[in-house]
Amino acid sequence: MTLAAEELAYLGAARLASLVRERRVSPVELVRVYLERIERLDARLRAYITVLPEAALEAAHKAEAAVLRGEALAPLHGVPYAVKDQFDTASVRTTLGSRILRHHAPVEDATVISRMTGAGALLLGKLNMTEFALGGTREFPFGQPRNPWNPDHDPGGSSSGSGIAVAAGLCAVSLGEDTGGSVRTPASWCGVVGLRPTWGRVSRHGSFPLSWSMDTPGPLTRTVEDTALVLRIIAGHDPRDPLTSQRPVPDYAAALDAGVEGLRIGIIRELTFGADTDAEVRAAVLDAARRLEGLGATVEETSLPLVPLAGAVFMTLADAESDHRGDSDTEGGGLRPRLAR
Repeated sequence: MTLAAEELAYLGAARLASLVRERRVSPVELVRVYLERIERLDARLRAYITVLPEAALEAAHKAEAAVLRGEALAPLHGVPYAVKDQFDTASVRTTLGSRILRHHAPVEDATVISRMTGAGALLLGKLNMTEFALGGTREFPFGQPRNPWNPDHDPGGSSSGSGIAVAAGLCAVSLGEDTGGSVRTPASWCGVVGLRPTWGRVSRHGSFPLSWSMDTPGPLTRTVEDTALVLRIIAGHDPRDPLTSQRPVPDYAAALDAGVEGLRIGIIRELTFGADTDAEVRAAVLDAARRLEGLGATVEETSLPLVPLAGAVFMTLADAESDHRGDSDTEGGGLRPRLAR
């Protein structure tokens, strides 16, 4: 394979998995490409809290050996990924972006981690985030995460590192968690694909809770195809999370070529035409609506009067359902006031 490291780093996960299956790219080569970029770029971007070079390379060598033996390969075999440091990883510290958990090492993997491992993906490390996944962190204990398009700008949160790492080519795909925009915001601000799945579609077992009634893990990727692929891997009922849906998990990628004809798309009046909406954003939304309409979708204006109050409603629920009063730091430096109430 003659692709340069820069090209490999920015290929989609589905494409990388195909190249691994075809023996045109080695999982070891892929891990080394991303580790080199992390070493070179992340001192500035601060996407990662913990990097796992030895473990990732060991797993990559095993993945390479499986390819050479001609074994049946899983959908993401040999593809490097990273996860928000909100998900438990066995024997690897899980900090939740807080100094008080800097030595915390869970005994088992979160369900989404187990499912990614079962799909053949290789864990590169744990990603930066706002403290305990609640917005408002100003001093990040593990370094200030920065937008890769302009390091002077914010990358969004709370899954800050998950957006940065995908946008900057520091992993092939990442996982985040969305309670009130924590996947969608960094995806938008960093220019990648982010999806908040339907609540209950993805297990939250092993994901530190912020709000039981709103939390949901979700993928951040460089292509819609990759999001469909990762969602199919992590979705599905989990007995350890009794609130997960028992509906069958469809092949999301199979629907990508079906087009939009017959779909109904709503333009939310309060958001699109509200005084707080930037004119450039409004123009982009309306242009997208026209394009979708031209492809056969039905676009209609609709009103959701409570939308302007959504932020206040969200914070009321999130603050009521999160409780960190029992958390303490024996080595000094406690929680910020909003968390320590």
